[in-house]
Amino acid sequence: MIYEDIETFAAALPPRRALIGLDLGTKTIGVALSDTLHCIATPTLTVKRKKFGVDAQALLALISERNIGGVVLGLPRNMDGSEGPRAQSTRAFARNFERLCALPITYWDERLSTVAAERVLLEADTSRARRAEVIDHVAAGYILQGALDRLAHMRNG
Repeated sequence: MIYEDIETFAAALPPRRALIGLDLGTKTIGVALSDTLHCIATPTLTVKRKKFGVDAQALLALISERNIGGVVLGLPRNMDGSEGPRAQSTRAFARNFERLCALPITYWDERLSTVAAERVLLEADTSRARRAEVIDHVAAGYILQGALDRLAHMRNG
């Protein structure tokens, strides 16, 4: 089921299962995973996009293998908060994925996640080629960490 807000998503999550964060690009999908306590997001891998069915099967295999409990999709809003074609594409992906995956799914505003990921990689003196390899899953890590931080704030505050 798709949850528009993090509060209802949090209530639907099974206990002690990791979350997966996805940064959906046109050519790749960045993937990050959390720990079971929902504290830390770890950039994990980048999936080269093919067709929806192939992409979904790769993600479902990872979800099954890692015993994932919920999905956080980066929602690429415009800087003014409006939603353009990329956000609509993400929502379409979520609707199609929901038919294959019984886990709770939510969105997380991903504005500037790629910019932040690029900055960190530049500060780490990562080569241009290496940055191109890892930028998507590092951005997915930022998206998932933002959601995890919000979940922690809800628990503690």
